[in-house]
Amino acid sequence: MALRMNPYLVMDGNAKEAIQFYEKALDAQVVMVQTFGEMPANPDFPLPDSARDRISHALLKVGETDLMFSDTFPGQPVQSSNQVQVCIMTDQAEQAKRIYEALREDGQVVMPLQETFWSPAYGIVADKFGVNWNISTEAEA
Repeated sequence: MALRMNPYLVMDGNAKEAIQFYEKALDAQVVMVQTFGEMPANPDFPLPDSARDRISHALLKVGETDLMFSDTFPGQPVQSSNQVQVCIMTDQAEQAKRIYEALREDGQVVMPLQETFWSPAYGIVADKFGVNWNISTEAEA
């Protein structure tokens, strides 16, 4: 039995901007992007014009991980929380530093990137989209 878990980030109309940001910050590859306007029409639920260009589903490949996105419909606000955080694991402190610096652009430092007893480079940042990231470097055995 195969089992995987993938982060799915829900945005408030700015998923296109977020995808471009994460593509650069995480050295990600955009696999697919679909807007609500590109979905098959449903006569029982007509699509408002304000939703046509919003992202219904997008997929980025970040290393070995799939990172997915969607926008909400107009008028359905996103509620941010620190209950869920995305942890990025790397085996290189320089890569951790590059990712940390990229994600903190216009964001907020929660914990500076630093050496800890479990990691040579660990830090937490809330990015400009309100997503909380734990960046951790695996310690050498």
